[in-house]
Amino acid sequence: MTLAFPLGSVGHSLTLMRGVWHDHIETFNLDGTPLPHDPWAGAPGDSPFDNLVYIDFDGENYQQTNVTFRGRPFHARSFTAKYKDGKLYFDKLGPEAPQHIGISGGVGVLWFLSENNTDEPLSRYSEPDCITLDGYDHRTRMTVLYRNGVAVRTLTAKGVRVASTCERRVEFDPRGAEGPVHDVRSVTKVYMKNNG
Repeated sequence: MTLAFPLGSVGHSLTLMRGVWHDHIETFNLDGTPLPHDPWAGAPGDSPFDNLVYIDFDGENYQQTNVTFRGRPFHARSFTAKYKDGKLYFDKLGPEAPQHIGISGGVGVLWFLSENNTDEPLSRYSEPDCITLDGYDHRTRMTVLYRNGVAVRTLTAKGVRVASTCERRVEFDPRGAEGPVHDVRSVTKVYMKNNG
């Protein structure tokens, strides 16, 4: 499917990201030393690790499913969003979660972050993402994680495209080759005042 969006727009970058990616993910302390175990993430675990990232975008509807397949126990998370007025609006990520959006940082650069940084739940958890596309088959995602208002770690994911569409699961998906690509939309409790 061919979609036409202005160069550098959110829609254009989302179109370029469609398909399946193999992300190799590393976490770091703020001084740059490797962080072998990340206790602060929404899904805590060891580092480095690898995800499959399935991305669908039809010009309005966005779906993403991350499937951990190496370095951590199996885990799958799915997100949905709608593209409107030049921005991507994510469906609520969980109880007390602020509105998250996707915005452009120029050609091949996307930011996923909260629309309003004064929302009180962001003092408990905030992790803005910057995704850069390097040609057709490579991408990099970088985040800074804030817990209780303080930066605690960074994350870098280096991705290689392994399929140009995500009509079906790739053969090394730990869920097996058969079945739907996207799971039921995930819900996180990291924004809740009492999430224990």
